Amino acid sequence: MWIPTEHEKYGVVLASFRGTVQHGLPLEIGDTVQLLEKCEGWYRGFVHKNPNAKGIFPCSYIHLKNAHIKNKGQFETVIPTEDSVITEMTSTLRDWGAMWKRLYVKNEGDLFHRLWHVMNEILDLRRQVLVGHLTNDRMKDVKQHITARLDWGNEQLSLDLVPRREFSMVDPDEISVTELFKLMEHRHRKKETPVPANTHHLFVHMKSLMSSNLGEELEVFFHIYDGKENRPLSERFFVRLNKNGVPKSPEKTERQCTLFVDLGSSDLRKDVYIVVHIMRIGRMGAGEKKNLCSIQYRRPFGCAVVSIADLLTADSKDDHLLKVYACTTESEWYQIHENIIRKVNSRYNLSGSNTGLAVSLQLLHGDIEQLRREYMVLFTRGVSITKKLGFSDIIMPGEMRNDLYMTLEKGEFEKGGKSVARNVEITVYVLDIEGQVMKSYVAAGSGEPGGDEYHSFVLYHNNSPRWAEQIKLPIPVDMFRGSHVRFEFRHCSTKDKGEKKLFGYSFVHLMQEDGRTLPDGTHELIIHKCEENANLQDSSRYLKLPFSKANLPGNNQAVKGTKESFWITSFLCSTKLTQNGDMLDLLKWRAHPERINDSLSKLKEIDGSEIVKFLQDTLDTLFGILDESSQRYGLKVFDCLVHIINLLQDSKFQHFKPVMDTYIESHFAGALSYRDLIKVLKWYMDRIIDAEHQDHIQQVLKATEYIFKYIIQSRRLFALATGGQSEEEFRCCVHELFMSIRFFLSQENKITSPITQTQAVFLRTFPAVYGELLKIFTVREVAGFVRETLGSLPATAHAECPLEAVKLHCIAKTVESQLYTNPESRCILLPVVLRLLQAHMQEQRDLVMCARILTSMLSLIRKDDSVTSEPVVSEEVDLIVDSLLVVLMRTILEITNRPQPAGTNMRLQFQDITGEFVACLLALLRQMSDKHYQQLLQAFTSKDDLRDFLLQIFTVFRILIRPEMFPKDWTVMRLVTNNVIITTVLYLSDALRKNFLNEKFDYKVWDSYFYLSVIFINQPCLQLESFSPSKRKRVLEKYGDMRVMMGCEIFSMWQNLGEHKLNFIPAMIGPFLEVTLVPQPDLRNVMIPIFHDMMDWEQRRSGNFKQVEAKLIDKLDSLMSEGKGDETYRELFNSILLKKIERETWRESGISLIATVTRLMERLLDYRDCMKLGEVDGKKIGCTVSLLNFYKTELNKEEMYIRYIHKLYELHLKAQNYTEASYTLLLYDELLEWSERPLREFLNYPMQSEWQRKEYLHLTIVQNFDRGKCWENGIILCRELADQYESYYDYRNLSKMRMMEASLYDKIMDQQRLEPEFFRVGFYGKKFPFFLRNKEFVCRGHDYERLEAFQQRMLNEFPHAIAMQHVNQPDQTIYQAEAQYLQIYAVSPIPESQDVLQRDGVPDNIKSFYKVNHIWRFRYDRPFHKGTKDKENEFKSLWVERTTLTLVQSLPGISRWFEVEKRELVEVSPLENAIEVIENKNLQLRTLIAQCQSRQMQNINPLTMCLNGVIDAAVNGGLARYQEAFFVKDYIVNHPEDGDKIGRLRELMFEQAHILEYGLAVHEKFVPQDMRPLHKKLVDQFHMMKSSLGIQEFPAYVRASPVHFTNGSPRSSCRNSVPNILSPDGSRVVARRSPLTYPAVNRYSSSSLSSQASNEVSNITGQSESSDEVFNMQPSPSTSSLSSNHSASPNVTSSAPSSARGSPQLQDKHKHSRENSCLSSRERPVSAIYPNPLDPAQRATPHQIGDTTLPRSDPNLSAPDKVRPTFSSWSLDSVKEVNNTEFSDTVGKLLCPPVPPRPPYSVSSAKTMRSQSPVPTSRSPQKSSLPPFTPSPTECQSAGLVSNSPVLSGSYSSGISSLSRCSVSEASGTEATTGDHPAHQGPTMPNSVSSGSDELIRRENKTPPPYSVYERTNPRRPVPLPHSLSIPPSVDPPALPPKPHQLRTSSMKLDPASDPRRADGVPHVPRPRPLPRKVSQL
Repeated sequence: MWIPTEHEKYGVVLASFRGTVQHGLPLEIGDTVQLLEKCEGWYRGFVHKNPNAKGIFPCSYIHLKNAHIKNKGQFETVIPTEDSVITEMTSTLRDWGAMWKRLYVKNEGDLFHRLWHVMNEILDLRRQVLVGHLTNDRMKDVKQHITARLDWGNEQLSLDLVPRREFSMVDPDEISVTELFKLMEHRHRKKETPVPANTHHLFVHMKSLMSSNLGEELEVFFHIYDGKENRPLSERFFVRLNKNGVPKSPEKTERQCTLFVDLGSSDLRKDVYIVVHIMRIGRMGAGEKKNLCSIQYRRPFGCAVVSIADLLTADSKDDHLLKVYACTTESEWYQIHENIIRKVNSRYNLSGSNTGLAVSLQLLHGDIEQLRREYMVLFTRGVSITKKLGFSDIIMPGEMRNDLYMTLEKGEFEKGGKSVARNVEITVYVLDIEGQVMKSYVAAGSGEPGGDEYHSFVLYHNNSPRWAEQIKLPIPVDMFRGSHVRFEFRHCSTKDKGEKKLFGYSFVHLMQEDGRTLPDGTHELIIHKCEENANLQDSSRYLKLPFSKANLPGNNQAVKGTKESFWITSFLCSTKLTQNGDMLDLLKWRAHPERINDSLSKLKEIDGSEIVKFLQDTLDTLFGILDESSQRYGLKVFDCLVHIINLLQDSKFQHFKPVMDTYIESHFAGALSYRDLIKVLKWYMDRIIDAEHQDHIQQVLKATEYIFKYIIQSRRLFALATGGQSEEEFRCCVHELFMSIRFFLSQENKITSPITQTQAVFLRTFPAVYGELLKIFTVREVAGFVRETLGSLPATAHAECPLEAVKLHCIAKTVESQLYTNPESRCILLPVVLRLLQAHMQEQRDLVMCARILTSMLSLIRKDDSVTSEPVVSEEVDLIVDSLLVVLMRTILEITNRPQPAGTNMRLQFQDITGEFVACLLALLRQMSDKHYQQLLQAFTSKDDLRDFLLQIFTVFRILIRPEMFPKDWTVMRLVTNNVIITTVLYLSDALRKNFLNEKFDYKVWDSYFYLSVIFINQPCLQLESFSPSKRKRVLEKYGDMRVMMGCEIFSMWQNLGEHKLNFIPAMIGPFLEVTLVPQPDLRNVMIPIFHDMMDWEQRRSGNFKQVEAKLIDKLDSLMSEGKGDETYRELFNSILLKKIERETWRESGISLIATVTRLMERLLDYRDCMKLGEVDGKKIGCTVSLLNFYKTELNKEEMYIRYIHKLYELHLKAQNYTEASYTLLLYDELLEWSERPLREFLNYPMQSEWQRKEYLHLTIVQNFDRGKCWENGIILCRELADQYESYYDYRNLSKMRMMEASLYDKIMDQQRLEPEFFRVGFYGKKFPFFLRNKEFVCRGHDYERLEAFQQRMLNEFPHAIAMQHVNQPDQTIYQAEAQYLQIYAVSPIPESQDVLQRDGVPDNIKSFYKVNHIWRFRYDRPFHKGTKDKENEFKSLWVERTTLTLVQSLPGISRWFEVEKRELVEVSPLENAIEVIENKNLQLRTLIAQCQSRQMQNINPLTMCLNGVIDAAVNGGLARYQEAFFVKDYIVNHPEDGDKIGRLRELMFEQAHILEYGLAVHEKFVPQDMRPLHKKLVDQFHMMKSSLGIQEFPAYVRASPVHFTNGSPRSSCRNSVPNILSPDGSRVVARRSPLTYPAVNRYSSSSLSSQASNEVSNITGQSESSDEVFNMQPSPSTSSLSSNHSASPNVTSSAPSSARGSPQLQDKHKHSRENSCLSSRERPVSAIYPNPLDPAQRATPHQIGDTTLPRSDPNLSAPDKVRPTFSSWSLDSVKEVNNTEFSDTVGKLLCPPVPPRPPYSVSSAKTMRSQSPVPTSRSPQKSSLPPFTPSPTECQSAGLVSNSPVLSGSYSSGISSLSRCSVSEASGTEATTGDHPAHQGPTMPNSVSSGSDELIRRENKTPPPYSVYERTNPRRPVPLPHSLSIPPSVDPPALPPKPHQLRTSSMKLDPASDPRRADGVPHVPRPRPLPRKVSQL
């Protein structure tokens, strides 16, 4: 039975548990679990990281831990009872663990490794804490270390700052907000700004001396030298070096390293140097021989100098190599360092070219204790301390120091009978009172231990030597008295003996008889003659002698007159000894009572350091004098006491205050002193007002604190001694004293009055007195003193008065004092404090201090559980709220609206003060209860006041939740702020409902309320979804989800509004929408219904909700692009609102709005998801296109449309899709006119006129068309711009534009262009984005991109997609699958501009553009067998399934891919297939022959290969297979409807034979000699082929030369209006094109038709076992198969005869073979095998020529007369398309078709064809008066860039010979209709026109955007007209249009006679072009 656990509540998992049992809960080692129930060795509970999953697990897997339970019961919280640092460590390490792994994934290796080390370190420290064996101090250190590491990691990972107090995390609920702010700020400041250290130390490590002339031992002395004052700042550091120049004792680091300590900040300047003196120990002369002398001397070697300022800029610890300099003359040695510093080059030189001193120097900062902690190794290893000369800037009490420094300055010596000067050496001894030499008290410097004596260095032959050598004598204080120093002078001989001969001595006493030490300064000592050492043995003999010339009595002139003298400088640094006689006199006052007065007067002149040395003795002396002679000396003693107290205020001596405090507490014994002190103090107070000079009184007042300390302590001693006598008298005295104080404080004076300054001085020291008064008086009494004293201050003071700031400072100290912490005194003091504070805050003065006071006040008030303090706290809160709440809010508003100061420090202070005021406001609001809020709201007398208050507090709250209010890692503070805000808002919303609804409605207050609520919900710090699970759990447990709470409040308030809701529509739609986009389900459920409410009210008001819709759409775009919203939101929005509007009367329009918004969301979400990807890919572009279309077509949002045009443009540029970029920018260009209308600044466009912007766009588009090699389109825009320049007479720019246009023509002719591949892509499955889902597209491939590469690219873009392996349309299961399926195969384009492609002599460079540009339709063919397959001849049953795909836009356009709009499926019969193949082969042959004739071919090989392929295959049975299949009786009987087609096939076969014959003739003419045998073989085979076909003589209609050029060149034939392709009699017109010749461009080379049928179809089926292999064909550059577009599969090709292996066309040589790896071998597309069919709308319509004299292009016609202008497709109010039937009359009367019409593929089509057999014409075209002019493709096109009209004619060849001409002007004859069909009444004409019109209407209904340049002035799909028109109408334009600007004129009149399209003279009025829709000032 499961029993709830009582104590077993919390545990840690010891081993992982899989949870395989029923109801088992999987556990991982280290998880923490909460236990709910227990049963027989099993627990039931949950893991903390996933509390929703509950289950069972074995008890043995859990280690139980102690825990305490909060909220016991269903919602209990279990907290482990362990050290809070441990708990924090554990949770933090868990959080870090997840983030640490992510760092590895993000490749942030550096932080990854650093964090790893820190985590290991923390784990190690955690173990130490858990073991519990640490001492308290060590535990403290470990915890400090842990928290430092935790904070470091949190900062590095951008986690929250943790507020801590003594290493433990602080619960924000346990402390006041002001305290929390202080803690956060303290930690933040600590993190940000390290406090600059004012104590510095120099670390020196002597490494070596490098020199070539070593060989003697060396001594190196370092010291710090002040170059400004020319004096040393420190004692010397001394290092001994051996003969190799390295330290003598390398193992003793303290002898090589030192720390120059206690350098002040003032010492770190450029003119402070490290000076190094180097001495050698050896012979007198550096080059002397060794045997001359055995005695060693100290001799100068060199000097080095380095500035301390250089170390400040150097790296932390640099090795320096110092240059060593030597003296030019030895006598200058004493000042060599000064010469080096001053750069007196003449007095020193380099010691040697390679001499250098290697030292390591480093500056360290902070006090010495801090250094010991930070550089522990330094101190443990050993380092000597080198002290400063004199005390440091701050003298610490207890510092023991007694160092006497002596400097041997100089000497003056006589020759002593010598011929040369002496070599003088000084030996220094210290002797004690008994004359014994003191051991180890003579030190050359730190680093080496002291010695018994010291030897100076020797200067060679110098009787006036100057040494300037400093020595240190660290003699103990007790040995000073009676000691003296002796200096012995010896001459050092350089003779053989090398002896040192004594010749004199000097001495000096260290202490005078009166106890004073040797004064600091220079002393001239007497040199006493002495030549025997024995004479110095007894010191008492010479000590009686005079030692200093200064101290000689006047009668001793003999000694004074001697020339010999010795100078020393002494300096004592002692904490115990004094050189001051006045000080000694005062201390010995009892010995000389008569000197007391003088001594007291002189005390103020004594140096402060002397006084603090003897502080206790001095104080005892003063109070001793006061006790004995208070009447006589009371005032002077008081003044001395004041002087000493004020001395301790100095920063140098401030650390002696504790010494005085200790003295007062422990040593002070003046029990009677209080009376005198009070008396004198009162006397001074009473004299303040009358005194002229306030300086002395101010000094007295500065000392008030300590005077009161002495008074109180004295009184306590007296009371203790007497049992509390004279208590009343004492109280009376104090009261009188305070009355005097109050009187002088109450005086009002001028600002500059000295009394005002005296008042300020008193107020500064007054708060320090409270603590002392409390020792004797009660809390209430002291509070009374303070209240009355502060209350006596003058109330009305000037703002500039310095007293005001001091008052505030006094208040601050009062609030921070111990007195104020007591609730009793607080009640008394609070009114005074609040009064002063309110006055300052209202005037915005001293805000920093005000913030400090408020913070202190509110830190003391916290919600106390005890009942007793509750009323007190409540009362205090009442007082503060009444006085300060409104003022505080106003202050926050003012300081946040003020501009921030410029300086960093000022700005920090500004931020601090803002934060402090905010914390105060939050603390105050948090303390307010219901009662306080009620009182506050009732206090407002008028509604206006309440309104102002609400507006103010809402504004303040908006400021509080600004992101910049607190640093970004202060989440704790932000959550507390939000908690306070929401609590307050809940209180205030009641006031809002009660006071500002119905007739009292106030829009501004309500708007402010809603605005605040929305900002509150959208704060980043409340978006719990972005938090880690542990953090989210903590926040939810503590505060809940505050967003939901606020959302419910918004909804509740909204419902209360009633009809006032209309005031907030549409203003609040955007903000509320933003709230609903927050990913919190509960919040969304609450807020989304508000939109229904808005729709309802808007419907009531205006009958629709257009405003709601417009606002929703506008805001959605901006919000979703910011990353808000998701798929769940879209579904929720849709479902909630649809459910809400079910019963509304306006349901239909509501559903429409919801659907529109939902669809927009789909696209915006797709767009956002796509934009997250890195590189630009098709998905991004497609998504942008989808959104752009949606904004234009469905929403009609012009500005958004233009914005997305530019986003798409940028994407294209990034992807280098320059053509698409141009088309995209054209969309914007279309919306602009050539007008001077000013446009506002928009996107990156400046403010400019519409003309200027359009010009800029034109130039940009032309530039991009140029980069995209789409030069034909660029030419159109160049012309348009040129016309504009011309109209403005801007000839300079016109010239440039014409040159640009010319350069584009040159590029067309000169540069190579690659023809892209096209691919059909199907996206199936629900996992695709909405704009792709279950749709098919055609995509334009990149340059050189073939099917495999394209497929790989698509799979990379959609990595989860599955490639489908067949081309069949997928079924519904695929459509509905939760997956992604891609179906990809290649398709062939069906060009629209057949006119150019079929025209002879047009270079391939020009044609290549029209083959692949402005393509609407694409084709894919799949061969299959219908019925039984004849194995002998497969062509009998070989059908083709032809799929034609029509796009919504032509390619290329604004995207590389467009959706398929229409799919058409047609089956092509075997016979029609055969006709197509032969037609195409004939076309190819004609082209090659024509190229050969015109010498366009470099060599004849392509023609040779093509002839060989056809003739050789035919011999092997190519055409014979067709004869067998279709010319047999069975076929003709079974297919009577195919009679005409069979006839056509026969004609084509004869035609092919005729072309081959002509081709062989041409071939013979050009064939090289070495290929003659092949030619002969071809001729023989051709005769065999003719005989196999049964051809003896060609019929008349094929006898004409198939390729005849009138003038011998294609260009001349192009110019010749009627090329001669007639038979000799000219009586029969040959229908040169079969009705089944489909207008497509053969983009692949083809070989002969006949090879297809040869040798059992060997070239198709190869050696394959199954004839089905015929379908395994791929597009290929060359092939020998029947296919014109595809080669056989690889195995087929390899098995084909060598003669059949390809006949490539020249222009196709660059193409690569494509393998359709996506499809199975049986179902690979072979669309390109067969030519493109002509759908009914594209069939050529036959007409008769009525008047053959009509010129094809009248040069006199203006451009508008030649073409019809059409409307822009953007314009929504364009006129309807004029019916194209007007052309039927015109054309019928003017023109006659050269070929019969091509019917659809059906039985009826053949019948239709039979009724139109060609008949001879009555008139020969050669005699017509047509001018010899053929318009160029760039001359006669209508006003679009390229034609988008349906195909009118053309063949499947890339070159068109004269045999395939199809325009009337180039036809060999005309075809007259029979009598049954006069004029143009042929049966196909109406069909043709009507089908074209239908097509037009179908396209017009779509109203797509104007994507192609051509469509700028043309309808999207013009009505098809016969291709044979000489001047194509606007619906069938040539390649390029005439000048576009003329087309923009909206009305133009034509002369009826000049219109060639109107035979009846009725003027044809061109359709006006309406103005495009305007972009509103964009």
